[in-house]
Formats: sequence, C-alpha cells, structure tokens
Amino acid sequence: MDPQQIIEQYQKAIIQIATQTGTGTGFFLKEYNLIVTNDHVIDNNAEVTIAGKLMEKTLARVWYTDRKHDLAFLEAPGLQEWPDVRLGSYETLKDGDRVLAIGHPYGLNYTVTQGVISKVDRIRDGLKYIQVDAAINPGNSGGPLVNDAGEIIGVNSLAIRGGDNLGFALPVSYLQEALRLYLPHRGQASTRCHSCGFLVTGDTIDSARYCPSCGTEVKLPELPEKELPPVGAALMIEEILKELGKNVRLAREGTNHWSVKEGSATIKITYNPENYFVTGDAYLCQMPANPANIKSLYQFLLQENFRVRGLVLSCMKQDIILSAVMYDMDMTKESGLAAFRNLFTQADYYDDYLKKEFECRDRLEE
Repeated sequence: MDPQQIIEQYQKAIIQIATQTGTGTGFFLKEYNLIVTNDHVIDNNAEVTIAGKLMEKTLARVWYTDRKHDLAFLEAPGLQEWPDVRLGSYETLKDGDRVLAIGHPYGLNYTVTQGVISKVDRIRDGLKYIQVDAAINPGNSGGPLVNDAGEIIGVNSLAIRGGDNLGFALPVSYLQEALRLYLPHRGQASTRCHSCGFLVTGDTIDSARYCPSCGTEVKLPELPEKELPPVGAALMIEEILKELGKNVRLAREGTNHWSVKEGSATIKITYNPENYFVTGDAYLCQMPANPANIKSLYQFLLQENFRVRGLVLSCMKQDIILSAVMYDMDMTKESGLAAFRNLFTQADYYDDYLKKEFECRDRLEE
C-alpha cells in the first residue's frame, strides 16, 4: 500500500489517551472491539480519558493489563464508523522491511514516522522487540507499528533517551497471545501475572492481591471506591473547574495540564511548579485572510488590553489568544474562580466578535 493510503486508513483508528500523569497513544481493533495500548500509558488507572477523529473526549474502562509485555486493553465506544485495521504476522518479518510508526508524540496528534526494521528480534529483558530506525518518542507509546501492506506488526513501546532513530516495538505475536488469553474473560477486570503469565481475574485472585498460580502480588484494574485527588495548586484548579461546570477527568491532559471548551473557544490551563504561575490560554480564532483587516484588528486588540483588567489579548503566529496569569501563592479559590469565570466568558465573546467584525477565521484543530 502507498504510505498515504495507510495514513488515511489509520487516522480514524488512532486514539489519544490521557491520565493525570501523562498522555499516550492507542489503536482500535474492530475485529476484537477493543482499544490496545501500553500498560505504562494507562499508569495503574482503571479508567482513562480517550479522544479520536470519530469521537469527542470520553472516559474508557481499562479491562486488561500486562506489566511484563507492557500491554493494556480498553473498552471501546460503540461506534459504527471504526475502520477495519488488521493484525499482520511477526514470523514473516525480516531486517530491512519498511515500517510506519503512528501516534501522538509530544502531544503532536496523528504523527507518522517512516523507517525500516534494523533488527527483527532484538532481546531486551527476556522479550523479543522489533528494533526500528523510525523515530518513537514520548507520546508514541501504545501506537501501532505498521508494515507496507497496512498491517499492524507491533505496538510501539520503547524509546532510548538520547538515541536518535532508535525505537522498539513489541511484536504483534505477543499481542495476539494476550488477546487469546483475554477474550474468554471479556468484560472482567483482569491482569496477566508478570511472573508466571497466569491470567488473574476477580474470580480467581487470591486474597484480593495474589496470583493463585504462583503467589506473586498482582493488581487488577478495578475502579477505586474513591479517587485520589491532586494536591496543591492542581487541586485548587480542579475545584475551580468543577465550580464552572467542567468535567475535570475529561479535562486532564497529563500532569498539571487541562484543556476545556467554552463555546467555540479552546482553553488550555497549565500550572508550572518551577515558577508557581497558573496560566489560562484561550485559543480563539485565527488572523483574517484579508490583509486590509489586520491593522484595525491590531488596534482593537491593543485598545482592549488597555481597557480590560486581568486579561491579555495576543497573537502567536496565526492564533489569537486571550490569556489570564495568576501567581499560585496569591490565588485563592475565590480569586481563581473569578479570574477563570471571566476568562471563559470573555473567550466565548471575543471569539464570536472577532469573526464578525474583522472576518477572523475559525481555528484549525486536529
């Protein structure tokens, strides 16, 4: 298959996964009606946030974990439009075969890197890995490694820090073995013992924490009775978002990062523990296509910055951004709530106003 055909086929199957501690990639397998990712991506969570081309952000249940092989299976939303991507064969691979790695490295959605298999059976920690020279970066983890026939031959798993053009994918044969183990127990929280390989479920776990086959301590992906809350400034930010009617679990985009929609505006909130600043950036529309409108737009933005307190309008490349900045030592829940409420309200207003008065363009979003 042509690489562009493969990219178009897979874009709708690629899933972005977020937890309180980070982000990663997954992919939907229509044949099995589940989402595959790495175990380290879900990071001991029994529920994670997912989003993709075919759906808005939603929560997905984790049903299967496998620490040794770094695999996890998630419940998939009930959609009819999922593309039918297929698993390939590990046994037919050879060094030099062309491959594509697909994922969301560094939060850059739907990124594709192309390369070749450097070594088809690199041994690491007692497991075989496919070593490739296609760049696999943080955020790529859990995405598919695809051959030039458009088949999944591995799950992108490892990157060597500082190692240019050096990445590793778990062979599809391990994924196929995990699917055979899990499918008879679909819909049950289950984990594969990292010591003996036994599939542990709620019905078989010994004393709620041990593998019944070998006695190794294991952990099922079960929903906690009470979620552990964040602490410090992150806790205050989430309390404010709740007050403003936002679902904080869907808003999370890794450690100290949140993203919410307010009307047509996208608002990204960040806490930087190094300088203690809380920032809210509302990404509005983009600069007008008609150059004749740009001077009057700049004049308006400067006038508004002089007039409005607590908010700043700015331009970054083509984006027009409305920002609020607070110092966490000075921020109380009341002052933070007032600042964010003002940001949310004004973001929706300015987005509509700038499009109407200056013919600003809708912002392109992936």
